[in-house]
Amino acid sequence: MTYSFLEIAIWFSLAMLTVSFFLTIYRVISGPTLPDRIVALDMLVAIAIGYIAVIGVKTGYYLYVDIAIALSLVGFLATVAFARFILTQGITREDAEEMKKEDTLHLDNNGGEQ
Repeated sequence: MTYSFLEIAIWFSLAMLTVSFFLTIYRVISGPTLPDRIVALDMLVAIAIGYIAVIGVKTGYYLYVDIAIALSLVGFLATVAFARFILTQGITREDAEEMKKEDTLHLDNNGGEQ
C-alpha cells in the first residue's frame, strides 16, 4: 500500500503536534513563574489550531479553518487578559528574585532570626 505525499505529511504533522503538546503540558506544570505558564497556555492554543487545520486538510472539510480562526481570536484575547493581569497584580521573575534578596538580607541583619 502506497501513501501519497499529503497523507505522509498529515501523519508527520499530527505526530509533531502531539510531541509539542506533551512538551507544552510539561511547561505548564513545571513553569517556574506565572508568565512562563501563560506563554505555555498560549502555545497550547496554537497547537490546538494546528490540530484543527491538519484535520481540516485530512477530511477536506474546510469549515475547520473558520473554527481555527475563531479559536485564534479567543486565544489572543485570553493572552492579552493574562498579560494585563500580570502587569497589574502578578509577580514577575524579577519581583520574586528581589523578594528573595530582601528575605536573605532580613535574615542576615537579624542574625538568622526573623
